[in-house]
Amino acid sequence: MAKTTKKKALGRGLSALLSDPENDIQSAQDKNADKVVGSIVELSLEAIEVNPFQPRSSFSEDALKELASSIRELGVIQPITVRKLDFNKYQLVSGERRFRASKMLGLETIPSYIRIANDQESLEMALVENIQRQDLDPIEVALSYQRLIDEIDLTQEELSERVGKKRSTIANYLRLLKLDPIIQTGMRDGFLSMGHGRALINITSAEVQLKIYEHILKDQLSVRETEALVRKTQEGSSKNKKTTPTIDEKKQKALKQISSYFGAKVELKVNKKGNGKLIVPFSSDEDFQRIKKLIQGDS
Repeated sequence: MAKTTKKKALGRGLSALLSDPENDIQSAQDKNADKVVGSIVELSLEAIEVNPFQPRSSFSEDALKELASSIRELGVIQPITVRKLDFNKYQLVSGERRFRASKMLGLETIPSYIRIANDQESLEMALVENIQRQDLDPIEVALSYQRLIDEIDLTQEELSERVGKKRSTIANYLRLLKLDPIIQTGMRDGFLSMGHGRALINITSAEVQLKIYEHILKDQLSVRETEALVRKTQEGSSKNKKTTPTIDEKKQKALKQISSYFGAKVELKVNKKGNGKLIVPFSSDEDFQRIKKLIQGDS
């Protein structure tokens, strides 16, 4: 019985502290900050705003409904994390699915872990927390890595230490952002795995990438089958490339003289055997007659 009374008294103390504007806590150095910052408190959902730095842009409606059903039965087991903005005003750092599901249920409060953080720290916390999730698609992870690099000004090595991932792993995710946007969307929608994406990166042509992407969807190719198709495509591309013999310095000099003589950019084509042809362009019948006279030596 005594234990229950103590718990309620603690709850009333924190609630009173949070609702007292004269003792509003703005930093970790303020009086009573140690009693609030780092504590888990039932906060009003109306006092919490969504984090504008949230890296995740889409939430499955069905998944939210399933989570809401779980919360209805068991409550919010894991508190959300918020940062204090102002008096009775907080911003989400992590736990937006729990926040949204609780609002969906019409709950008034949610257990919250309070932190005090500036915008950059909040962004970093949100991104790092987001990366640790198991249900993110590869493009979401890649975008989170890229934002940490760009907005927190981290190197890949520093990022590796922050998120506990190998640098090679981070590099592989970042390379996915070089894929055609249509293919990136396919990965976000679950049509392609990261393995498929890594295979497609080896194709430099966006047009060829998309053709293989369509082939993957149509024939339900596995990652290994995709890798084999990419290799075959690259080998075929190498065979089809015609090596153009280099034109020696004497011919290049002569070509400039011939072009100057005809008043047109003359093209020289030479094969491996040394045979070739000169192509003299003309822009009209009149121009053709002019070039003809020059060839015939007419004045």
